[in-house]
Amino acid sequence: MAASEEPFRPHRVAVLAMDGLLPFELGIPHRIFGRPKDRLGRHLYEVVTCSIRPPGPVPTDSDFDVMVANGPETLATADTVIVPASYEFGPVYEDGVLTPELAAALAHIRPGTRLASICTGVYVLAAAGYLDGRPATTHWADAERLQRLFPRIAVDPNVLYVDDGDVLTSAGVAAGIDLCLHMLRRDHGSAVANAVARRTVVPPHREGGQAQYIRRPVPEPQLATTTTARAWALGRLHEPIQLRDMAEQESMSVRTFTRRFREEVGISPGQWLTQQRVEHARHLLESTDLSVDQIARDAGFGTAQSMRQHLQSALGVTPTSYRRTFRTGSGITG
Repeated sequence: MAASEEPFRPHRVAVLAMDGLLPFELGIPHRIFGRPKDRLGRHLYEVVTCSIRPPGPVPTDSDFDVMVANGPETLATADTVIVPASYEFGPVYEDGVLTPELAAALAHIRPGTRLASICTGVYVLAAAGYLDGRPATTHWADAERLQRLFPRIAVDPNVLYVDDGDVLTSAGVAAGIDLCLHMLRRDHGSAVANAVARRTVVPPHREGGQAQYIRRPVPEPQLATTTTARAWALGRLHEPIQLRDMAEQESMSVRTFTRRFREEVGISPGQWLTQQRVEHARHLLESTDLSVDQIARDAGFGTAQSMRQHLQSALGVTPTSYRRTFRTGSGITG
């Protein structure tokens, strides 16, 4: 190892287990961050669970406790802290204030640590002041209460998750998976995140701005769906695709198709198409040596300038910067 090289150290994720926690949501960070390895077989993340009290049992909302081996001092060693949902936040949820015990635990978190919450875990971040003046989300059923209790937060009840840089929040349950995959993708690129998603048997990517609550996620059997049109479009992203072309695949009028598409997917056909093109461009930037101009054509953006604008809007980086970050990124095994 060259003298200038720093020794390898996995990114440490601390998951804060609190009384009344939901076991499913507690397990999400372990499932998503616990698998990825680099090409040398080293885990990219170290995931640890900690309590706000000394090691011991933490009651869940189910008929069993969880034995947690780490106390609050573990938070001082974390690069990322994730707060899952709980049904027993007490004063945090009822009055928007931290208990002395919780405040003392959070005081261990170092400045610059990335913070994230799943579902009502957002109340902990909010009560600690981490979300003042920031956008955030939570489960749609709790959004109004969160906004009322913390008026300085810009609460968006209609999205799956919000990425505000060093603080991220998500809606409930499955959106926690989306958020963790998003953080993994942000850290190590789409190839690593997609590999984890495949093993977890979940969609590799749902855009954070996608609707949180869709009235008819599974259309009634007698109603036509937009599945054929989406598959048709994915097979020809490199071509110009008009809304009427997609509607024709389902033998619908443009108006009916647009309404049905929103009911099923939660966003407009145009937004969905742009998302798919961005994802395809990301994949090509990571996995091929094609020029930016060629990738722009293959992804359906037409020109490098158009692709640059869409990637800048969606990811905050240029194609060249994205490739430089992830082209030589870590692989995944296991």
